[in-house]
Amino acid sequence: MLSFLSNTRVYLAAGATDLRKSFDTLAGVVRESLRLDPLSGHLFVFTNSRKNRIKILFWDNTGWWICAKRLEAGTLAWPVSPTPSIELSSEELTLLLSGIDLSKTHRRPWLHRGAQNRSAQRDEKHSKPR
Repeated sequence: MLSFLSNTRVYLAAGATDLRKSFDTLAGVVRESLRLDPLSGHLFVFTNSRKNRIKILFWDNTGWWICAKRLEAGTLAWPVSPTPSIELSSEELTLLLSGIDLSKTHRRPWLHRGAQNRSAQRDEKHSKPR
């Protein structure tokens, strides 16, 4: 099981990627196609056209990491998006890697609102004059 800091973002590349690509070429995909910074420390997730393989690229301030998985049977339920990338929570990534179809799930409203309220309270607290 992978675990990351709560501020780590997860970006899925929409569509298929040639998974023969490795560190530098996947970082190039992040930079050129997704228009994101591959050195940000966030996770960048790719799948192949058959959706039976996955690679996760991330930078840890000392070098690149690639985690790869090949399914022995079945396929991933890869989300569809009109944009080049899809941002997921780390929990959604865990579900995706566990074989759950994210299009058939939804986040409970109270969970989502709580995160927004904490963020708004934090912003309000820091914007007050001292």
